[in-house]
Amino acid sequence: MTGLDRRPAAATDAALPRGPLAGFAAGSLGMGVWVTVPGLLLLYFLTDVLAVGPWLAGLALLLPKIADVLLHPWVGHRADVEQTRRGDRRRLLLVGCALPLAFAGLFAVPGGLTGAPAAAWVAVFFIAGNLLFAAYQVPYLATPADLRIGYHERTRLMAFRMVVLTLGILVSGLLAPLLTGGDAATRAGYQRMGVVLAVGMLAAMLVGVVGIARLRGSAADLTPAGHGGWGALRIALRDRQFRWLVAAYLAMSTTTHLVLAGVPYYAEYELRAPGLTTVLVAAFVAPALLVTPVWLVAARRVGKQRALLGAQGAFAAGSLVLAVGRPAGLPVLIGAVAVLGVAFAGMQLLPFSMLPDVIRAATTNAAADGTATGAGTYTGVWTATEATGAALGPYAYALCLAVGGFVASTAGESPVQPDTALAAVRYGFGLLPAVAMLTALLLQRRYTLDATARATT
Repeated sequence: MTGLDRRPAAATDAALPRGPLAGFAAGSLGMGVWVTVPGLLLLYFLTDVLAVGPWLAGLALLLPKIADVLLHPWVGHRADVEQTRRGDRRRLLLVGCALPLAFAGLFAVPGGLTGAPAAAWVAVFFIAGNLLFAAYQVPYLATPADLRIGYHERTRLMAFRMVVLTLGILVSGLLAPLLTGGDAATRAGYQRMGVVLAVGMLAAMLVGVVGIARLRGSAADLTPAGHGGWGALRIALRDRQFRWLVAAYLAMSTTTHLVLAGVPYYAEYELRAPGLTTVLVAAFVAPALLVTPVWLVAARRVGKQRALLGAQGAFAAGSLVLAVGRPAGLPVLIGAVAVLGVAFAGMQLLPFSMLPDVIRAATTNAAADGTATGAGTYTGVWTATEATGAALGPYAYALCLAVGGFVASTAGESPVQPDTALAAVRYGFGLLPAVAMLTALLLQRRYTLDATARATT
């Protein structure tokens, strides 16, 4: 069936061409920088470079995300309007390519600002960046649902994305701390890091735009896309399968971003070696480059749902080991982080490939009863959930630090932390993620669409 065929489109598992697949996946290289570097360094940047108290630093990262709850579904609505009127969502993608500017501005805090004014600067650029991220990510994630492909091919498409996303997370997670100056990080170092990574983000995002156009040309689904709007948003939120999947993903996103925010603190205050930040990041991210194909095979053999439950359980177990801290020994702790990384790979691949399954099921039901639901509306809610988790995770860790009496400082200062603060660093990095991930597992068990989606392909 060609891209010009206007017969009703049926999902198939015909393989997508690798060239356009690679181009599509390249867009995630730029997205990987945004989802990683602020989560990894921004809280530490605020508390240990800009002298922002942990409670205020947490708010500076949380409050901008509140706007995302409304902004991302609205962007999803606009994406569906663009799809209906123009036949694609390219204009939104190009608007989103301004994200690197906001990323660079996030770390370019003027030299005279510390404390609350510095927190306000970061919050403003965080809001702008989140909106631009939505403009790119929402139509980007709608692509699998726009294509005439089946259950397993959607997993394969997202596996390509996952490998490249992991590469972006790994490279940016390793480079960012080095570019800031490592153990002797300065404001100028953070500014330099922001500019260098922003250039790479822009190039990758533009390649992604071209890749999406090529994919749509090879396997576009020309059935009516459905109008967006708040009516479509209500339909999406009434979708029971979508609600449980989103709820579980919120808990997963919160947990993984909490761990990411805690890495620099765990390395410096628990392991007493700030340079181990890059080692822990590598141990967390690098396994995904190797095990993503394993998760792809697992999804084919036992289904996405069962594979995801296994990933969540492994993440919770690894987190409990990290709560032990130094007595467990450095090799054991690094191994535990690697277990988290293996689980993280599954939690990035599987939910994102289950989302288009939900959208496809909703589209089929909408066609049967005469309603219309746009893919952009679903992905708008999804990315709002992702953004909320990205804020709640660091905020939860910041609250742990605040309760423990953590002392904020500027670059170059080394205040003595009370024992309660050191305990908060350890338990916030280990025990709290375990509890949150077990919550995600319980929520995920309520999702029941997978067997039906797999059987109907």
